[in-house]
Amino acid sequence: MIKALLFDFDGTLVDTESVCLRAWMETYRRHGVELSFERWRHGIGTLNGFDELGHLEELLGAPVDRTTVDDERRRRELELLAAEPLRPGVAAYLDDARDLGLSVGVVSTSSDRWIGAGLERLGRADGWTCILAANGDPERAKPAPTLYLEALSALDVESSEAIAIEDSPNGVSAARAAGIFCVAFPNEVTSQLDLSHADLIVESLEDVPLRDLLARVG
Repeated sequence: MIKALLFDFDGTLVDTESVCLRAWMETYRRHGVELSFERWRHGIGTLNGFDELGHLEELLGAPVDRTTVDDERRRRELELLAAEPLRPGVAAYLDDARDLGLSVGVVSTSSDRWIGAGLERLGRADGWTCILAANGDPERAKPAPTLYLEALSALDVESSEAIAIEDSPNGVSAARAAGIFCVAFPNEVTSQLDLSHADLIVESLEDVPLRDLLARVG
């Protein structure tokens, strides 16, 4: 019997991935260079996968004021993010999970502060059974299964009693390494990546209502 749903945050609950990529692309263009998706993709869903500022300096052949550049990029990212809602089907999953008495958690490579601010903006700050974040620690970040194993322990459930919902290859790898059934729910950015190692791939959670998913997995 499934007892817990574990959601990735960035790109899964809300499409921060597309927002982040756009903000970085705009930053590069302001400096007269282009950011290729093939380089940026290595940082999706993990820490230290891609050094955006280092690559910008590499393309320019000169150092930049990293603090100023990153502050400008972050302001643009937050501006774009303010218009991003929960992704399709997420609200129904959260509401149905709580109606069914399932534990619901967030398992994310991001920070508690970032996740908390995002959930507050979305009106979904309350009701989570656990929130596990890497908080800048690359040893705990996905694709390592550490965060998922911590979530299972915090919820006192077995891996066979949980479902993970992820948008990126690194996230899927982390969930599967922890022995958890993983649904890949790609966004506009991560749909370009290989998610074939997920147990199930859906374009929208609206396509597979939670009760149908539980019947399939359970």
